[in-house]
Amino acid sequence: MTNDQLKKLQNDLWASANSLRAYGGMTAANYAVPVLGLIFLRFADNKYSQFEPDIIKELEEDKGTRRERSIESIAIDKCGFYLPDYARYDYLLKLPGEQKLAEALRAAMEGIEQYQDEKFKDVLPKEAYFDIEKKKADILPQLLKTFSDIPKDATGDIFGKIYEFFLGEFAMSEGQKGGEFFTPTSVVRFIVEVIEPFAGKIFDPACGSGGMFVQSAKFIKEANHDLSDIYVCGQENIGQTVRLAKMNLMVNNIRGEIAEVNSYKSDPFVSLSKFDFVMANPPFNVKSVKESDVINDERFYKYGLPKNKGKNTEDSITDANYLWVSLFATSLNDKGRAGFVMPNSASDAGNSEYDIRRKMVDSGMVDCMVSMPSNMFFTVTLPATLWFLDKQKMGTDRMDKILFLDARNTYHQINRAQREWKEEQIQNLAAIVRLYRGETDRYLELVSHYIGHAEEAIEKLPAAFDNLQTKLQNSLASLRQYAASSTTKRKPEEQAKLDPSGLLQKLNDFGMPESSLPNFTGQSTTLSLSEAEATTNDPSVGQVNISQLAFTETLTAHIALLKDLDAKIKTSKDAITEIWTEADKLLKLKADKNWSELELSNLAKNLDELHQNWKNATAQVTYWHSNIHWLQSRFPNATYRDVVGLCKVADKVEYAVEQDYSLNAGRYVGIEITDDDISPENFKNIISEKYSEFEKLSGNASSLEIQIKENLKSLFV
Repeated sequence: MTNDQLKKLQNDLWASANSLRAYGGMTAANYAVPVLGLIFLRFADNKYSQFEPDIIKELEEDKGTRRERSIESIAIDKCGFYLPDYARYDYLLKLPGEQKLAEALRAAMEGIEQYQDEKFKDVLPKEAYFDIEKKKADILPQLLKTFSDIPKDATGDIFGKIYEFFLGEFAMSEGQKGGEFFTPTSVVRFIVEVIEPFAGKIFDPACGSGGMFVQSAKFIKEANHDLSDIYVCGQENIGQTVRLAKMNLMVNNIRGEIAEVNSYKSDPFVSLSKFDFVMANPPFNVKSVKESDVINDERFYKYGLPKNKGKNTEDSITDANYLWVSLFATSLNDKGRAGFVMPNSASDAGNSEYDIRRKMVDSGMVDCMVSMPSNMFFTVTLPATLWFLDKQKMGTDRMDKILFLDARNTYHQINRAQREWKEEQIQNLAAIVRLYRGETDRYLELVSHYIGHAEEAIEKLPAAFDNLQTKLQNSLASLRQYAASSTTKRKPEEQAKLDPSGLLQKLNDFGMPESSLPNFTGQSTTLSLSEAEATTNDPSVGQVNISQLAFTETLTAHIALLKDLDAKIKTSKDAITEIWTEADKLLKLKADKNWSELELSNLAKNLDELHQNWKNATAQVTYWHSNIHWLQSRFPNATYRDVVGLCKVADKVEYAVEQDYSLNAGRYVGIEITDDDISPENFKNIISEKYSEFEKLSGNASSLEIQIKENLKSLFV
C-alpha cells in the first residue's frame, strides 16, 4: 500500500466513523476507545489469518502424538494470541440483524483477552459498545462495515499508522482534553531523532496513549534495527488512557508494559538510574502535588525540591515542572539520554527551580535546548521548549557546552489553529544536532538522500512536459482543422457572428513560442578542492560535500530555467484556452461530432489538469532543492557553525556567567536581520515613505469619520 493509498484509506475511514459519531450524538471522548477497539479487532483478525495455516498444520500433524497441544497454545506461540471463532471479524460482520452486536463484541473481546498475558488483560473495550447501541442500534453494524474496508492483507505497520491517525483525530476533536493522551506525532518524531533509542529500556512516566513508544519503534525499523532490542515502560494516571496505550503496544508489536499509577506517588519500575532513554510530554504547571509525597523519594529530591522559600512553606511545592525534570534526569543510567517537553517558563524559572537547574547544568548532562513554534500542541497555544539530556557527553569535550536551537520559525501550518513539523523539517533540525555532535557523515547522508529525491523528481519532468506540450500543439492544430472543415457547414447568420470577432485571424496568427526542457545533466558544474574546505581529516568526506554543493549549484540554475519555461507554458496555455473558449461559442456547430472527435470537448479542463501535473512535477524539484539549500546555505562546509537566529553552542562562561543559567534559546541565538545591506540613507527614505502613507491614511480616516457623523445626523433631522 502506497502512502497516498494509506492516506486516502485513513481519511475515508475517519470520515465514515466521524459521521456516525455525529449521527449518534456522542463526544470523541466517549467514542474513541470503542472505535479503536474495533480497529484492534480488525488488526487481530488480519494477523491471525496470516498465521492460521501454520497453526492448523501443526495442530493436525501433532494430533495423537506426544507433541499434541491445544490450538490455543500453538496460536500463542506462533501469533502471540488466540482468536476464537466468535471473535473473527467476518463472523461479527455477518451476524443476523436481530442479534445484539454489543453482546457479541463483548464476548469477542473477552475471548481475545482470555489467552493473553496478565499485563494485557482487561485492556480491550467491552461495556462501551452497549452505550453506543443504546444511542442508535445501527451504529455498530455500520462501524464494523466501515473498518472491513481495511484490506485483509494489511500489515501491522498499516494498522499502527491507522491507529495513530485515529488517536490524533480524536485528540484534535477533544482539544484540551485530547492533549492529555496524545502528543503530536511530529514533536515525538523530533525527540526520537535526537535521542536515538536504538536499543535498551525506554521510560515514559507520563505516557498517555503511548505515542513516544510507537515513534521509537518506527525509528528502529527505519534504521533496520530489531524491534526486540527495546523494552518500554510507561506510567499513566487515567485508566482509559492506559487501555489506549496497551492496545497501541499490541497493534505495533512493541514489547513492554504500562502501569496505571500516579508518577508522583508510585515507582512501579524502580526507575532510579535504570533507563537508557526517557521521553515524555508531562502535564505543565501542576500545583496540586504535596511535598510529603516526594520529600523522601530520591527521584525528586536529588537536585532539590521546587519549594517556595521562606516561612509557612510546609508541604508546599510551587508546581511540578521541576519534579518532572528531576524524575527524567534521575531515571537515566550512566549512558542515558532524555528528551521531553517543558513550558517556556521553566527555562528561566527562579528561586528553588533556579537552584535545581544550576545543579543539573553544572553536572554536564544538559545537551540541547530547542525553542518550539506556538500552536504545536492541542493543550496549549503558547510555544514550549524541548529539553535534551545526554549523560554520554559528561566527561567529553562537550561537557561544558550546550546547543541552543531556536526552531520557532520552522513549521508547517496545518490549519489556522494547528502547526506541525514536516518530516524534512524534523530531519533538518536533527541534522544540526548531529553536526554539533561531530557526526558529519550523518549530515552528508541526509543531503545525499535529498539529492536522490531531487533526481527522481527531475526524471519525472520530461513526461509531464511532453504531455502538456503535445496537448497544446495538438489542440491548436485541432482548432485550425475544425475551423477549416466547418466553413462549408456554417449558416450565413452563424458566419455573420464569427467574422467580426476576429477569432479566425487570431487562430491563424497565434504561434506557439519555442520551448524545451532544460538539460540538467548538461549543466554540470565542478568545484575544485580550493573552493571549499575539506570537512574532516578524511579527504573523501570533503570531496562528497564539494560534489553535493556542485549538484545544488547546477540545480539552482536548472530551477531558474524551469521558472522561465513555466511562464512560457502558462502564456501558451492561457492563450489557447482563451481561443478555445471563443471557439466553443462562435465556431462550434451544434450536433457536430467532429468537435469531440478532434478532442476539443472539455479542452480547458484537460489543459488545466496537464498543466497542474506539470506544476506538481516542478514543485517537487523545487521542494527538494529548498531542503538541500536550507542545510548547505547554513552549513556550507558540512560542519557545525553558529547561525544567527537559528543555533548557538554556548560555553560555560556564556550560559553560567553571562546568562546566569538561563536555558532560553532566544537569549543565545540572536535575531536574524534580513535586508541588513540597506544603507542608512535608504532606510530613512523607506521610513519617510511609510510615514507619508500613514499621514495620508490618517487624513482619509478623519474625513470618513466626519462624513459618517454627518450622515448619521441627517437620519434624525
